[in-house]
Amino acid sequence: MNKKALLVIDPQNDYFPEGKYPLWNTEKTLSNIIIAIKKANEKDIPVIYIQHIAKPAKGLAPFFNQGTEGVKIHPLVMDTAPKLEVIVKAFADSFEKTDLEATLKNQKVDELLICGMMTQNCVTHTAISKVADKYKVSILMDCCTTVNEMVHNIALNAISTRVPLVTIDGVL
Repeated sequence: MNKKALLVIDPQNDYFPEGKYPLWNTEKTLSNIIIAIKKANEKDIPVIYIQHIAKPAKGLAPFFNQGTEGVKIHPLVMDTAPKLEVIVKAFADSFEKTDLEATLKNQKVDELLICGMMTQNCVTHTAISKVADKYKVSILMDCCTTVNEMVHNIALNAISTRVPLVTIDGVL
Protein backbone atom coordinates (compact mmCIF):
# COMPACT_ATOMS: atom_id res chain seq x y z
CA MET A 1 0.00 0.00 0.00
CA ASN A 2 1.23 3.45 -0.87
CA LYS A 3 2.04 5.98 1.85
CA LYS A 4 0.32 9.18 0.78
CA ALA A 5 1.07 12.79 1.62
CA LEU A 6 -1.14 15.80 0.94
CA LEU A 7 0.78 18.79 -0.43
CA VAL A 8 -1.09 22.07 0.02
CA ILE A 9 0.63 24.63 -2.20
CA ASP A 10 0.54 28.39 -1.55
CA PRO A 11 -2.77 28.88 0.31
CA GLN A 12 -1.51 32.36 1.19
CA ASN A 13 -3.35 35.56 2.06
CA ASP A 14 -2.30 37.46 -1.08
CA TYR A 15 -4.44 35.07 -3.16
CA PHE A 16 -7.62 35.85 -1.19
CA PRO A 17 -10.02 38.83 -1.54
CA GLU A 18 -8.06 41.23 0.69
CA GLY A 19 -4.71 40.23 -0.80
CA LYS A 20 -2.56 41.71 -3.54
CA TYR A 21 -3.48 39.08 -6.17
CA PRO A 22 -6.91 37.58 -5.44
CA LEU A 23 -7.75 34.48 -7.42
CA TRP A 24 -11.01 33.06 -8.77
CA ASN A 25 -13.19 30.80 -6.57
CA THR A 26 -10.99 31.07 -3.48
CA GLU A 27 -13.75 30.60 -0.89
CA LYS A 28 -14.91 27.27 -2.39
CA THR A 29 -11.31 26.17 -2.93
CA LEU A 30 -10.41 27.08 0.66
CA SER A 31 -13.41 25.14 1.97
CA ASN A 32 -12.39 22.08 -0.08
CA ILE A 33 -8.75 22.33 1.02
CA ILE A 34 -9.86 22.38 4.67
CA ILE A 35 -12.03 19.29 4.07
CA ALA A 36 -9.05 17.55 2.42
CA ILE A 37 -6.76 18.42 5.35
CA LYS A 38 -9.31 17.14 7.88
CA LYS A 39 -9.78 13.89 5.94
CA ALA A 40 -6.02 13.44 5.65
CA ASN A 41 -5.65 14.03 9.40
CA GLU A 42 -8.34 11.39 10.11
CA LYS A 43 -6.42 8.86 8.00
CA ASP A 44 -2.96 9.76 9.37
CA ILE A 45 -1.89 11.04 5.96
CA PRO A 46 0.86 13.64 6.41
CA VAL A 47 -0.09 17.14 5.30
CA ILE A 48 2.69 19.44 4.14
CA TYR A 49 2.16 23.12 3.50
CA ILE A 50 4.19 24.79 0.79
CA GLN A 51 4.71 28.54 1.16
CA HIS A 52 6.09 30.79 -1.56
CA ILE A 53 8.24 33.67 -0.36
CA ALA A 54 9.62 36.08 -2.95
CA LYS A 55 13.39 36.51 -2.95
CA PRO A 56 14.23 39.93 -1.44
CA ALA A 57 17.40 40.09 -3.55
CA LYS A 58 15.24 40.33 -6.68
CA GLY A 59 13.55 43.46 -5.37
CA LEU A 60 9.97 44.00 -4.30
CA ALA A 61 7.71 41.38 -5.88
CA PRO A 62 4.05 42.04 -6.75
CA PHE A 63 3.04 39.75 -3.87
CA PHE A 64 4.38 37.19 -1.35
CA ASN A 65 6.94 39.60 0.04
CA GLN A 66 8.72 38.53 3.21
CA GLY A 67 7.29 40.02 6.40
CA THR A 68 3.93 41.00 4.86
CA GLU A 69 0.47 39.82 5.88
CA GLY A 70 -0.03 38.55 2.32
CA VAL A 71 2.81 36.04 2.48
CA LYS A 72 1.29 34.23 5.47
CA ILE A 73 -0.63 30.99 5.04
CA HIS A 74 -4.37 31.65 5.30
CA PRO A 75 -5.40 31.50 8.99
CA LEU A 76 -8.21 28.97 8.38
CA VAL A 77 -5.71 26.60 6.77
CA MET A 78 -3.26 27.03 9.65
CA ASP A 79 -6.04 26.54 12.22
CA THR A 80 -6.93 23.19 10.61
CA ALA A 81 -3.46 21.79 11.25
CA PRO A 82 -1.24 24.39 12.94
CA LYS A 83 1.70 22.11 13.82
CA LEU A 84 2.40 20.83 10.34
CA GLU A 85 5.63 21.31 8.51
CA VAL A 86 5.89 24.27 6.16
CA ILE A 87 8.28 24.03 3.22
CA VAL A 88 9.35 27.46 1.95
CA LYS A 89 9.96 27.81 -1.77
CA ALA A 90 10.96 30.53 -4.21
CA PHE A 91 10.12 28.73 -7.49
CA ALA A 92 6.97 27.28 -9.08
CA ASP A 93 8.32 23.73 -8.60
CA SER A 94 7.95 22.98 -4.89
CA PHE A 95 10.93 20.61 -5.07
CA GLU A 96 13.33 23.23 -6.51
CA LYS A 97 15.91 24.19 -3.85
CA THR A 98 13.67 23.10 -0.94
CA ASP A 99 13.63 20.34 1.69
CA LEU A 100 10.45 18.79 0.26
CA GLU A 101 12.11 15.68 -1.16
CA ALA A 102 14.01 15.00 2.09
CA THR A 103 10.82 15.53 4.11
CA LEU A 104 8.90 13.03 1.95
CA LYS A 105 11.76 10.53 2.13
CA ASN A 106 11.92 10.80 5.94
CA GLN A 107 8.20 10.04 6.11
CA LYS A 108 8.55 7.18 3.59
CA VAL A 109 6.00 8.78 1.27
CA ASP A 110 5.59 7.38 -2.24
CA GLU A 111 2.27 8.93 -3.29
CA LEU A 112 1.48 12.65 -3.56
CA LEU A 113 -1.93 14.28 -3.54
CA ILE A 114 -1.32 17.82 -4.73
CA CYS A 115 -3.61 20.81 -4.35
CA GLY A 116 -3.47 24.56 -3.95
CA MET A 117 -2.76 27.67 -5.95
CA MET A 118 -2.18 28.38 -8.86
CA THR A 119 -3.40 25.49 -10.98
CA GLN A 120 -1.37 26.37 -14.10
CA ASN A 121 1.76 27.36 -12.22
CA CYS A 122 2.91 25.95 -8.88
CA VAL A 123 0.44 23.04 -8.80
CA THR A 124 1.33 21.75 -12.26
CA HIS A 125 5.06 22.51 -12.01
CA THR A 126 5.24 20.53 -8.78
CA ALA A 127 3.19 17.65 -10.20
CA ILE A 128 5.42 17.31 -13.28
CA SER A 129 8.72 18.10 -11.57
CA LYS A 130 11.53 15.69 -12.45
CA VAL A 131 11.72 14.88 -8.74
CA ALA A 132 7.99 14.05 -8.67
CA ASP A 133 8.57 11.29 -11.25
CA LYS A 134 9.55 8.92 -8.42
CA TYR A 135 6.11 9.30 -6.79
CA LYS A 136 2.60 8.30 -7.73
CA VAL A 137 1.13 11.80 -8.24
CA SER A 138 -2.48 12.99 -8.43
CA ILE A 139 -3.98 16.48 -8.44
CA LEU A 140 -7.05 17.18 -6.30
CA MET A 141 -8.82 19.25 -8.94
CA ASP A 142 -11.56 20.43 -6.57
CA CYS A 143 -8.89 21.86 -4.23
CA CYS A 144 -7.11 24.05 -6.79
CA THR A 145 -7.74 27.47 -8.28
CA THR A 146 -6.11 30.20 -10.33
CA VAL A 147 -6.83 33.59 -11.92
CA ASN A 148 -10.09 32.48 -13.57
CA GLU A 149 -12.15 29.44 -14.43
CA MET A 150 -10.93 29.25 -18.03
CA VAL A 151 -7.23 29.17 -17.13
CA HIS A 152 -7.99 26.64 -14.35
CA ASN A 153 -9.79 24.31 -16.76
CA ILE A 154 -7.16 24.70 -19.51
CA ALA A 155 -4.40 23.85 -17.02
CA LEU A 156 -6.25 20.79 -15.71
CA ASN A 157 -6.95 19.57 -19.24
CA ALA A 158 -3.32 20.08 -20.24
CA ILE A 159 -1.87 18.20 -17.28
CA SER A 160 -4.46 15.40 -17.40
CA THR A 161 -2.38 13.53 -19.99
CA ARG A 162 0.45 13.18 -17.44
CA VAL A 163 -1.15 13.31 -14.00
CA PRO A 164 -4.46 11.82 -12.84
CA LEU A 165 -7.08 14.35 -11.78
CA VAL A 166 -9.01 13.25 -8.72
CA THR A 167 -11.49 14.68 -6.21
CA ILE A 168 -11.45 14.75 -2.41
CA ASP A 169 -14.06 12.03 -2.22
CA GLY A 170 -12.18 9.91 -4.74
CA VAL A 171 -8.93 9.63 -2.78
CA LEU A 172 -9.42 10.77 0.83
